[in-house]
Amino acid sequence: MKVGFIGLGNVGGKLSGSLLRNGVELMVHDLNPEFVSAKVAAGAVAGGSARAMMRDCDAVITCLPSPAASAAVLAEMLPEVRAGKIWMEMSTTDEAEVKRIGAEVIAAGGAAVDCPVSGGCHRADTGNISIFAGCERETFERILPLLTIMGRRVLHTGALGSASVLKVLTNFLATANLVSVAEALTVAKGAGMDLGVAYEAMAISSGTSFVHETEGQVILNGSRDISFTMDLVAKDIGLFQEVADRAGVPLELNPLLINIFQDGISRFGPRELSPNIIKRLEEATGLDVTAPGFPAEMVDDEPEERGAEVIVKR
Repeated sequence: MKVGFIGLGNVGGKLSGSLLRNGVELMVHDLNPEFVSAKVAAGAVAGGSARAMMRDCDAVITCLPSPAASAAVLAEMLPEVRAGKIWMEMSTTDEAEVKRIGAEVIAAGGAAVDCPVSGGCHRADTGNISIFAGCERETFERILPLLTIMGRRVLHTGALGSASVLKVLTNFLATANLVSVAEALTVAKGAGMDLGVAYEAMAISSGTSFVHETEGQVILNGSRDISFTMDLVAKDIGLFQEVADRAGVPLELNPLLINIFQDGISRFGPRELSPNIIKRLEEATGLDVTAPGFPAEMVDDEPEERGAEVIVKR
């Protein structure tokens, strides 16, 4: 299968790298020519345009920063969609929007998939990230070999749009965990605790989480570098709020998280690293919530191996 990949940023650059590393015939495109040149040097072919890529490839993956960007790219590709073509949306996007533009792909004879990833850029880099996929089962089986190259755990979530709902749901949980970890570590510092001990206590307790065990380390290092920024958090929890509003579910915690991150953006800028939401507490208290012995960036210590479908227990 010849694959196109559009969007070579923090996540897309790593996912496309896994495809290249594993011998997939890959065509790439990005608004940043340096990103394209780097992938061409690694063995990819420059796609030139989104339309040309849909014409020349069997499947085209988009991994873009906003629903609007995905819609614009899809509009360019749509004239080249026909039977046998697959559009794979790996961006974190809106359920309603992916259904809308996916329907256009399907109407033109192609297949559409929303297949966002979860687990952090460090796992995207090693092919060990998790992938949700919303699409017809027949389409899922066609693309599963690609998904198991890019991800360790692949879950077929149901119809088109279902993966996007689950993605923003899990990002909401990660955001809530991030804010609670920031508060817990700041309280530990204020109470005079050794932060190395506090980290381990949290890690071995019922209070642990994936976010604590990964982002907690770079918070304490002081780098706060997870290759993810506050504006992206705000986008994701905003999308989660839209899902809740459409479902008629009155939320209490998510609106508070939205306010916290809007305040963080107003103070530190939209491109500030998301774990630096703790700076709001550091500034309010005068505390420095850092400790020696923690890494500056998250590293995936799992060896890369071919992924597999996660089977839902019923």
